[in-house]
Amino acid sequence: MVTQLQKKRLRLFKDRLNILLDIAQTINEDHSIDDLLSEFEILLREELEVGKILVFTNADDVWKNLLNSGVTKAEVGDIDVERDLIQYQNIENITISHPPQLKGFDAVIPLFHRYKAIGFVLIGDVDEEHTGISPTIKHLKLIQIISNLIIVFIENKRMQNALLEQEIMRKEMELASRIQTKLVPADNHLPVSNKYNIHTFYHPQFEVGGDYYDFIRLSKSVLGFCIADVSGKGISAAMLMSNFQAVFRTLYTPNINLKKLAHQLNKKVNQSANNEKFITMFLGKYNTITRKLTYINAGHLPPILFDPKKKTLNNLDKGCIGLGMLDDIPAIELGKIRVPRNAKFLAFTDGLVELENGDQIESGMEPIEEIISNEESIESNMTALKELIKDQLETGSVFDDITITGIEFK
Repeated sequence: MVTQLQKKRLRLFKDRLNILLDIAQTINEDHSIDDLLSEFEILLREELEVGKILVFTNADDVWKNLLNSGVTKAEVGDIDVERDLIQYQNIENITISHPPQLKGFDAVIPLFHRYKAIGFVLIGDVDEEHTGISPTIKHLKLIQIISNLIIVFIENKRMQNALLEQEIMRKEMELASRIQTKLVPADNHLPVSNKYNIHTFYHPQFEVGGDYYDFIRLSKSVLGFCIADVSGKGISAAMLMSNFQAVFRTLYTPNINLKKLAHQLNKKVNQSANNEKFITMFLGKYNTITRKLTYINAGHLPPILFDPKKKTLNNLDKGCIGLGMLDDIPAIELGKIRVPRNAKFLAFTDGLVELENGDQIESGMEPIEEIISNEESIESNMTALKELIKDQLETGSVFDDITITGIEFK
């Protein structure tokens, strides 16, 4: 014969089972985190008659307040998880002796996943004058089970969203990389002439980079060109450089002189970068009839001009400060040089010469100068430079974008 006590226990068991089934169904229906927390709050307050609820969770080793109901901001602010809660390994009734920061709560419920603390639930009665054992105490184990289910679901949901965001970011980066690759001219789209040979190399450190080069045939006998490097790297540098490419192509017309072009580019960089970044740049113009090269080096690493007859290297360093460093460029020194026959020109960004060695950054021009200081063609020199870069990439010493432009003047 079933006693009244047994019937009461059976009803309680069925009620708890129904609550767990309802929560499981809500989780399986893949509701949003906010919806699930709302269901959790209603369950505790209305079904289990919990008056005060405070939930802390750990995400990426940072404790955050996930839910508070019936709790003042002051009560939340007084609690430090590491100081006040981390010591609780089991459900603890604190009705009789409240720790100072936990006054007003009746129980601490720790939540674990794979033996690691992932959350804490504090519960209490609305009626702070209530004496004796809180009526919510009888539901502690059930609240712990439900809370664990919800917190684990939320953590899985957060990780799922993070993976989804990473996948979206990866696809966006791939698209940005393809777009930027089209902005940087490939060798088969460079100007062709019997007066010069042009070869280039472009390697962004990440999917997108802040380096840029361009060659523009300004007339039948005049070649305009540049190499540039945005301070920093990554998406922000790539966005500024993409904007700069469009501006450069628009402004560099056959009739503009280099000083005026530099001032206009400086103005545009200031408008785009908001004083947060700057661009170093080597800007050149070569006349195939007079063999005169005029240039402005705007804070860039000096390109090298090798004279094969005299076996000499010239550093092309005349110019001005980098673009975007100041609102106005205070002074520009225009570089002018008559290019020797069969001379070779090599320009590059600092990713080629600045390398990581442990926790040190080493800079050296010797390997580059050695590669270009010979009778070989610029194409052969570029092949040797690519082999050098390949070795540097394999050793992990490269930490910046690398861009090289080479011209052989016939």
